[in-house]
Amino acid sequence: MVTGFGAVGGVSLALALTVFANGSSAQTDTDTTRPPVLATKAAEKAPIEGTQAGLQDWVKNFRARALEAGIAADVFDATMEGVTYDTEVIRRDRNQSEFTKTVWDYLDTAVSDLRVQNGRDALQKRDTALTQIEAKYGVNKEVLAAIWGLESAFGTFRGSDSVINSLTSLAYDTRRAEFFEAELIHALRILQTGDTTLAQLNGSWAGAMGHTQFMPSSFQEHAVDHDGDGKRDIWGDDPTDALASSAAYLKHHGWTLDQPWGVEVRLPEGFDYLLADRETLKTAAEWAELGVKDTRGKAVADHGPASILLPGGAEGAAFMIFNNFAVIERYNTADAYVIGIGHLADRIGGGGPIQHDWPRQERALTFDERIELQERLTSAGFDTQKIDAKIGPLTINAVRGFQQAKGLLPDGFASLSLLEKLRAP
Repeated sequence: MVTGFGAVGGVSLALALTVFANGSSAQTDTDTTRPPVLATKAAEKAPIEGTQAGLQDWVKNFRARALEAGIAADVFDATMEGVTYDTEVIRRDRNQSEFTKTVWDYLDTAVSDLRVQNGRDALQKRDTALTQIEAKYGVNKEVLAAIWGLESAFGTFRGSDSVINSLTSLAYDTRRAEFFEAELIHALRILQTGDTTLAQLNGSWAGAMGHTQFMPSSFQEHAVDHDGDGKRDIWGDDPTDALASSAAYLKHHGWTLDQPWGVEVRLPEGFDYLLADRETLKTAAEWAELGVKDTRGKAVADHGPASILLPGGAEGAAFMIFNNFAVIERYNTADAYVIGIGHLADRIGGGGPIQHDWPRQERALTFDERIELQERLTSAGFDTQKIDAKIGPLTINAVRGFQQAKGLLPDGFASLSLLEKLRAP
């Protein structure tokens, strides 16, 4: 979950790493892969050079730092005695950027009919606990069920990798050593405080744990003992503490009860696509004056300042998004993930599917194509400021500049067709 990596299959939750992608990894009810964090090209191609002997030397040097951070010597020694260097973990960390899909492909599986039905069944089964959690933390129970569904397929895929072993391997590797060493210390603290045992401290290859895939640092800051048994247990078969912990996390970051994450809208003919920007905030009434209505043709209810999001460009669905969208982003910053959580929550609560079509003729750009897009934009005078394959605000603004110069709709969508226009002589 939260804070950086997450999810049984990959990177997620939010708190520490930023996810930017032209699309997101697919997810089915038996595959909880998260949208990827993009590596730099150099890091992605770097060889795996670590060894078991090298890892053991690193552990010896790390011991002093761990003890200085408050880890007891006996806890450290007992925990770290059997760690091994896992090259598969390193390989997966370095190659995430290859696994991208479009937002519509992601949503096809993230909000499949099967997952929606499983979510409704899970909500019914855990309704008493979820209703209590909603009342205590002010976070809608459908949203908690959706997070549970996307992070671990409602608890069926919580991850079986040793968190200590994975984090040690990743901390020993040089690519993100500082981040993973800090997470490893937090994991050691979890064992030291007795919330779980070493045998139970399992999760994703990246160290995310439990029903809602918390990274150790997020666990330390936000996990709660909701059932009152004296332990913050997010690993066991009972998901209550994990669901309450996710509620505490979202509440901490500003969740507003019953405010939608977003509402699908229709844009009027002649809409100024430069207004479809996260920094452009208007009330629903102000958007209505500009012709932006819901799919029934009515003004959207007032839920506070809102912006317009076009995750599939001008040809895809449009959403009016509110502050709760940004709160879900604290879990994972990929638009596809946030829309997946929000839309799955809506469907679990009885809402219907997204009505507008997507530009399914487009495919996600590969890592190399995203690099090429940025290079060509910059060479054409539309500086992306970074050549890093991350389709964030800087690149979107550059795309819009190019689109305006060519008389195209400035929707900022970094598509293959746009790249082909850049390639044209």
